[in-house]
Amino acid sequence: MLFMIIVKASNNSETRKLPSPELIEAMTKYNEELVKAGVRVAAKGLHPSSNGIRFSYPIPGEKPVVTYGPFTESKELVAGFILIDVKSREEAIEWAIRMPDPQGHGEGQIELRQVFEAPELMTEDPEMLAKEAE
Repeated sequence: MLFMIIVKASNNSETRKLPSPELIEAMTKYNEELVKAGVRVAAKGLHPSSNGIRFSYPIPGEKPVVTYGPFTESKELVAGFILIDVKSREEAIEWAIRMPDPQGHGEGQIELRQVFEAPELMTEDPEMLAKEAE
């Protein structure tokens, strides 16, 4: 089962304030534990929203509206993610709980979300399932 641990942005991450050496050390240790356990698929941090571009689709079938960052609500933005492949939701929760405060300063917030996998999105059409299996 794939889960994404989403690291929410903070005022610090949006202003490019680097984490403390202690936080970098704690996050490095956490990531090493994920790798050693064989559950980490990917982990990346994201540039602040000032470097981002948002595409919205207010009118179906028409071109998107393009908005350049920065975006104002930092608590609704994503600063990074870790993708893990685990056996159960409970195991994903256990890994998420072990993550150090990713922002430090009491600003950290993470969200755990299960990733849709192809069979969940497919119809029960055997031909479509066979194509996906290939």
